[in-house]
Amino acid sequence: MKNFEKYTRQYFMPPVECMDWAKKDHIDKAPIWCSVDLRDGNQALIVPMSLEQKVEFFQLLVKIGFKEIEVGFPAASETEYQFLRTLIERDLIPEDVTVQVLTQAREHIIRKTFEALKGCPRAVVHVYNSTSVAQREQVFKKSKEEIIKIAVDGAKLLQDLANETDGNFAFEYSPESFSGTEMEFALDICNAVLDVWKPTADNKAIINLPVTVEHAMPHVYASQIEYMCKNMKYRENVVVSLHPHNDRGCGVADSEMGILAGADRIEGTLFGNGERTGNVDIVTLALNMFSQGVDPGLDFSNMPEICEAYEKLTDMRVDVRNPYSGALVFAAFSGSHQDAIAKGMKFREEKEREYWTVPYLPIDPKDVGRSYDGDVIRINSQSGKGGVGYILENNYGLNLPPKMREAVSYMVKSVSDHTHKELQPKEIFDLFKEKYEDITQPYNVEESHFIQKNGITAFVTSTYNWIEHESQASGNGRLDAVSNALKKQYGLNYELVTYQEHALEKSSSSKAIAYVGVQWPNGNISWGAGVDPDIIKASINALVTAINNH
Repeated sequence: MKNFEKYTRQYFMPPVECMDWAKKDHIDKAPIWCSVDLRDGNQALIVPMSLEQKVEFFQLLVKIGFKEIEVGFPAASETEYQFLRTLIERDLIPEDVTVQVLTQAREHIIRKTFEALKGCPRAVVHVYNSTSVAQREQVFKKSKEEIIKIAVDGAKLLQDLANETDGNFAFEYSPESFSGTEMEFALDICNAVLDVWKPTADNKAIINLPVTVEHAMPHVYASQIEYMCKNMKYRENVVVSLHPHNDRGCGVADSEMGILAGADRIEGTLFGNGERTGNVDIVTLALNMFSQGVDPGLDFSNMPEICEAYEKLTDMRVDVRNPYSGALVFAAFSGSHQDAIAKGMKFREEKEREYWTVPYLPIDPKDVGRSYDGDVIRINSQSGKGGVGYILENNYGLNLPPKMREAVSYMVKSVSDHTHKELQPKEIFDLFKEKYEDITQPYNVEESHFIQKNGITAFVTSTYNWIEHESQASGNGRLDAVSNALKKQYGLNYELVTYQEHALEKSSSSKAIAYVGVQWPNGNISWGAGVDPDIIKASINALVTAINNH
């Protein structure tokens, strides 16, 4: 690929080694979450949400459990201004939820923001200005001192206007394009802002360190965060927040490593929707923690409902392979995967294990509102006996003998292969009934009676192509006696090699099912199943079906 030489690193490592984060192997506590769906997410939409859609989205975020929600940039557009006013005037902000508003560090924009906040009970006012080398040199053409002055003047104005406005306000500062800023300068500008606000334990400030454009590998960001956390003034009274974007596809990794490095808070969006390649995906990040036994403090227990609402309101789509939330993320089509999952589920049920360790499933699909039946084991031409057997057992209570399960799976896979489609559980069950259950042509047993003589003697009335015959034979049991009578009457040559039976617990009536496998001289085994309230009749029906399937 040509032209690679024109690219270079646009990030800065800390002036000292900061690698303590690398000694930690897990996150033991969820961060403070702030959704920026209504700002970053909304501005990334081709058609931004209407006022009523934004209200509905806000209510969805509240329902999920977000306690801090960035509601927009009130000075940027009339819709964003009116949205904030609507939340305030309709009293739609719950007592335990704080809204956040964004403003550039420019006087008229800050004043417009506070105008929009009148009557708001609680708010985070988030002020920012760009600090990276590229922005300073190319966009603003200002020195470091001039950039610091913009930030400090904005911080002072926030403080002055907050004192003049009724409400409980917290302050947040972002050195935009932080990760492309020299670390010493990023620290200087953040400390200059903190010297204005002088945060206390009762009135903490938020310093937000964004990956505005993701240029570096995640470990670089972690080292940058650790440096800031170790050297920032008033650290015990500062909430260090992260706002990762996803240009390199590493937003989740940036966030996880940043938390290990000392960050307290994450700003992100549902499913990662945001400008360019998006913001950090809070669903993935939160459920990564959940999968390791950490309560994320957000409720994703009905993921299908959340996905549906999100898609309706944004006209975006949750990809079917999106971690945890996608429709196919728990689906196993591969035969070996299906077999491992089925055995893992059975092992968990039998052993009553405390921890979830089912192969190929990082979390229990039911914990996010997915089902085992339709979302885990999925059947197509790639599937194996484990998957087909799992569907029939868990949906319909059919516990097939292992070799019969294999034969049924080949039949099902063949149908899927020829029709070029996935088969639903009912289609699989219908195929099983059509091919293996109570087949009465060309052979059938109409009636049988037994007496205790030479073991068991069976008197059998049977038909072949609807022509009736009478025969009798003895055997070591009722089924064996009927089998011998059929062999005698029709000259059949097979061995009864498999017999299995069980109650149909999932059936609406008290029926039993029997499975029979008969082996022919060429070594082939044909299979049959019979269903009847009388287990003897069920067994005979299974035998007849197996013979008919030869």
